Amino acid sequence: MTSLIPAPGVLRHPTVGGFVLGESTVLDAGPGTEATARWLRGTLGAVTGLALAPGAGDDGETIRLRVSPEDAGHLGPEGYKLYVNGDDVTIHGGGPAGVFWGAQTLRQLLGPEAYRRAPVDPGRRWQLPGTFVEDSPRFRWRGLMLDVARHFMPKDGVLRCLDLMATHKLNVLHFHLTDDQGWRIEIERYPRLTEVGSWRARTKFGHRASPLWEEKPHGGFYTRNDIREIVAYAAERHITVVPEIDVPGHSQAAIAAYPELGNTDVIDTSSLSVWDNWGISANVLAPTDNTLRFYEGVFEELLELFPSQFIHVGGDECLKDQWKQSPTAQARIKELGLADEDGLQSWFIGHFDRWLTARGRRLIGWDEILEGGLAEGAAVSSWRGYQGGIAAARSGHDVVMCPEQHVYLDYRQDAGADEPVPIAYVRTLEDVYRFEPVPPQLTAEEAARVLGAQANVWTEVMEDQGRVDYQTFPRLVAFAEVAWSALPAPAERDFADFERRMSAHYRLLDALGVGYRPPTGPLPWQKRPGVLGRPIEGAPPNR
Repeated sequence: MTSLIPAPGVLRHPTVGGFVLGESTVLDAGPGTEATARWLRGTLGAVTGLALAPGAGDDGETIRLRVSPEDAGHLGPEGYKLYVNGDDVTIHGGGPAGVFWGAQTLRQLLGPEAYRRAPVDPGRRWQLPGTFVEDSPRFRWRGLMLDVARHFMPKDGVLRCLDLMATHKLNVLHFHLTDDQGWRIEIERYPRLTEVGSWRARTKFGHRASPLWEEKPHGGFYTRNDIREIVAYAAERHITVVPEIDVPGHSQAAIAAYPELGNTDVIDTSSLSVWDNWGISANVLAPTDNTLRFYEGVFEELLELFPSQFIHVGGDECLKDQWKQSPTAQARIKELGLADEDGLQSWFIGHFDRWLTARGRRLIGWDEILEGGLAEGAAVSSWRGYQGGIAAARSGHDVVMCPEQHVYLDYRQDAGADEPVPIAYVRTLEDVYRFEPVPPQLTAEEAARVLGAQANVWTEVMEDQGRVDYQTFPRLVAFAEVAWSALPAPAERDFADFERRMSAHYRLLDALGVGYRPPTGPLPWQKRPGVLGRPIEGAPPNR
């Protein structure tokens, strides 16, 4: 029985036997499929030892890749048809992305061992079962938010993350590059952002309730060429990288690098350092023309590096205490005729909304940016439950659903106290599988504003790749099926069938080297007593 994840729309096994890959198997790549052909040779060639040479072979020898405009009409650009019989294999995609997702399904049909990087059984017979698949995604935004500001992830880890996303047919990497605890992207005109802003002296170990500290510097950043490489690597896998530069809150690392960005008439910003704690810093950007010009310079370089339609500006959790005390901020409120400090934040976000729109891009931000109104083209990441997304859709704005109660993967996975850092709500694999991105309160027209869904990986309590793996998997697999497949209503979803398919998928993750949370629960060494093991039910958001 086939164990494909995400579940395809149509799956049949019309023939016995199947297609055997051998020394004479060739890869016939039509126009627009060249990148997928390179990917297939790199992955399947590595594990099988086969060349999969280009060319049009005889029946029984050929894997054919074709962009099929006639299929695009009903399947869409990311949809595909996969035919496997004893004579050949054919993938027809509505567009190049559809061909690529079809190739991902082909790899799954070869079994978990197809996910290794070198042959472990040189005599193995690689056979695809006779199969017909017709498939297309439910949503066009199937995202993963990766926070590299709290704990830096080296470039190779990001590339690995993109491979894991592609395996599960996710297509948007929301790249959280800046926060109070670190600035992770090189900006040539402002070198201190990385010279100073990318390093902190120490790090809180565990959640903010923990009394423990890791007394050593932590940091790192991506050079401009690193970013170009990440973006190009993602594009080869039909993944869009959406960068986030957080403003006007969550900006202490930037203020530490350039103190004039802060509210200098309230505090001595020259004494600030990159924040070493978690939570929400009171140090926010000053609402001055100097700050606007500075960040316009940042965004100018960002647009050179990221071709994505959307640019994320954060906009969440901006504490207003300094603005309330600042004569400069109060003068700006009066000058603009604003009601209060919330209006000042809306003015700040609105400036960059217009700035990005004038350059052919679209602003997206966390749902706090709704406060005070948005320009027509702006979109909203709804994280504080569904309400922000509902309000945005009803106001004519596009929405990405990522409510913390359902898809924050830093939240604990079990009700017991033996999770490594058991913070906030319990969200099990089944809970994520029953997540529904489209609220039932929306009309059909409003529901069409839901671009899709996103799982968020905040890394305050994920200090390295192993912890990111443990918190993210296997729940990201369930999320991927929710974002791709046309599932029934949450209560009607067949979680038992998903668990059955996961039994094979765990072996796939093993082959990829993913350190997922075991389905039987934490390992003995993960059962830690003390503050790190104390559940923090309903803890404040980990932003």
